[in-house]
Amino acid sequence: MSQRTLKTLRKPLAACMLIALVAPGMAFAQTAKEKALEARVVELERQVQLLLSSQQQQQVQLSQTEQAVTEVRTVQAEQKPAVPAGKQPIQVTTLTPGATPGTTVKIGGFIKADFLATQTGDGQLADDATGRALYLPGQTPVAGAGGSGERSDVDYNAHAKFSRFNLGIDNVSESGDKAGAFFEMDFFGNSLGNQTATNTYGVTLRHAYMYWNNWMAGQTWSNFMDAGSLPEAVDFVGPTDGVIFVRQAQIRYTNGGFSVALENPETTTLSGVRDPVTGAWTNASANSDRGSLPDLTLRYGWKGDWGTFGVGGLLRQLKVDNQATGADADKIAGGLTLGGKWVMAENDSLHYQLTGGEGIARYIGLGITADTAYDAARDELSTTGVLAGYVGWRHAFTPKLRTNLIYARSDYDNDGSLGPLVTKSVQSIRGNVFYTPMPKVDVGAELMYGVREIEDGRKGDISRLQFTTKYSF
Repeated sequence: MSQRTLKTLRKPLAACMLIALVAPGMAFAQTAKEKALEARVVELERQVQLLLSSQQQQQVQLSQTEQAVTEVRTVQAEQKPAVPAGKQPIQVTTLTPGATPGTTVKIGGFIKADFLATQTGDGQLADDATGRALYLPGQTPVAGAGGSGERSDVDYNAHAKFSRFNLGIDNVSESGDKAGAFFEMDFFGNSLGNQTATNTYGVTLRHAYMYWNNWMAGQTWSNFMDAGSLPEAVDFVGPTDGVIFVRQAQIRYTNGGFSVALENPETTTLSGVRDPVTGAWTNASANSDRGSLPDLTLRYGWKGDWGTFGVGGLLRQLKVDNQATGADADKIAGGLTLGGKWVMAENDSLHYQLTGGEGIARYIGLGITADTAYDAARDELSTTGVLAGYVGWRHAFTPKLRTNLIYARSDYDNDGSLGPLVTKSVQSIRGNVFYTPMPKVDVGAELMYGVREIEDGRKGDISRLQFTTKYSF
């Protein structure tokens, strides 16, 4: 091979050798760059994951912080006002801090003002007599029995003493047990001032009792009484002549419509004395708290869309025991009652009650007469027979306007030893109209006429026009 040929072949061979030597380096360089890029991508992904994880942790911490702040604010709200000074809330702590958790409180009552114009046919009601504030049948004057026999002028009275306030506490435990208490007062106590300036009256206890499931202990309506059957009246009671009306301390068990109670005993007595010279009779009344047995009362009631109906029984011991006078006598007495409310139509209802028995006069009409006659000479008790009742019709003209027509009566079978001046019967009829211009506000007017008859047949009457305003809460 010539020298020329070698020179010619050397250049291509060198080029090939150069390519052979550089190509692996270039390939290596390309591989290293890709690896570096991949490593960078992995690092970036790791950093992204760290950021996401950190963000999730921050979100959890933020939620926990917000919850903690809410809890702190809740505690602060319970312990102190969460409003600027000068705008304090009315209530900043629980109403019953000493009660079990979950206890509820109910506050209620009403403000009632009464305006009465009264006239009696056979005498005058005494100044500030209770019978001038509400209807008391036993105080109606009769000639010769507390009355002069002359018609009185019209006497006007106004008061707000029947306004009342009540407080109820109720609790249901986790096990389902129910317990609570109820307290109510009004201002029908003794006068603490006079009508010259202050017209102040003492606070009186109406109801005060506690309950636990089916048991109740304390003062409330007698179990012998059916308060739900009373018709609406402007007067404090309404059908006073024939109604069972007693509040007293008791312990009661209730299961469904059945209830039984042991109640505070009290015996009211009358005695009669005749002057042998003039022939005039005088009567003296007394109360005895010497009974050794509580009054036993039982009741069963039904209710439905048609109304309510109930029957009740009373069994009691009448007793006098006075070591100073030597009185020591007792007698068993009792009675039965039935009554309720009949929904006659959408706008009409009938309220009624009928009661009869021996020695139960204390329970009728705020004590129109006594349970028993006491004969001091024989040291004996003779029970007073009673038959009492009322009926009341209610009609609603509109949701705001309604009327009631009520008749009530009671008759008494007195022992002959009491003489001719004791109450033989009382009765009254009344009609009223109520207007409710807005919820919880009532305005009413009522006209009443009543008659009291004594044993010898003499009668006395009472007429009354009464207005009332009432706001319930």
